[in-house]
Amino acid sequence: MSASGLAILIGAGPNTGTGIARILSSPAHGNLAVALLARRPESLSSVISTIRSTSPDAVLEAFPSDTSKASIEKAFQEIKSHKSFSGLKAEVAIYSVKHSSKKPFLEETREEFEGSLEEYVGGAFTFAQESVKRFYADHGEEALSVGGEKKGTLIFTGTLGALRCNAQFAAYGAGRASVRQLAQTLARELSEKGVHVVHTIANGAIEDKDGEDQKTGKKMSADAVGETYLWLHNQKPCLWTHELDMRPAAEKF
Repeated sequence: MSASGLAILIGAGPNTGTGIARILSSPAHGNLAVALLARRPESLSSVISTIRSTSPDAVLEAFPSDTSKASIEKAFQEIKSHKSFSGLKAEVAIYSVKHSSKKPFLEETREEFEGSLEEYVGGAFTFAQESVKRFYADHGEEALSVGGEKKGTLIFTGTLGALRCNAQFAAYGAGRASVRQLAQTLARELSEKGVHVVHTIANGAIEDKDGEDQKTGKKMSADAVGETYLWLHNQKPCLWTHELDMRPAAEKF
């Protein structure tokens, strides 16, 4: 079965990213070709190998990239010209980058604080811009009100740190909260044009497993996150979820 469209995922790591890519690329689920972005080529190779061990026909391509402006822009240009994605329209873009910084406030420098924001928030900004440009190039820019189609789904994977954070997490909390606000302003601007913008709050551990911890609600499975993201993408304009808490049953909140 030929892929029905293209998904772009940055943060394609061994847990959450693998589950998202597995579900989106599975012919039985999303049936999308998936462009995988992550810093380390060996990590991308491992993700692709893991998924293809159970889904050999999945269309997956690796694009080593960090979150710098130049790196993301280069990756999007390479995705556009890649033969595996020829003729496919972008349908989903997911920013699922790990970001953690803990340091006593008086030991953290201004340069470290700003560097953390540039890496995480700046990356989200550029990834979102490139994603929306690709959505418009593939689907047009007509608003829903004049007959325009849904352009695509842009999802940011956030954490509880976007709402509140503990001591010594100044840069982390500022970054997570900033991306949450970025998602809100994009949703308010772009929804009427057919771009579905979502911010999720992952509260709890995620593993690429379906073991005892998943069955007892202690940890989330990566596949369950992928299934949730596919459900979000499949929502019609009559009802769009913007923010969604994700937690295993036994997680305290």
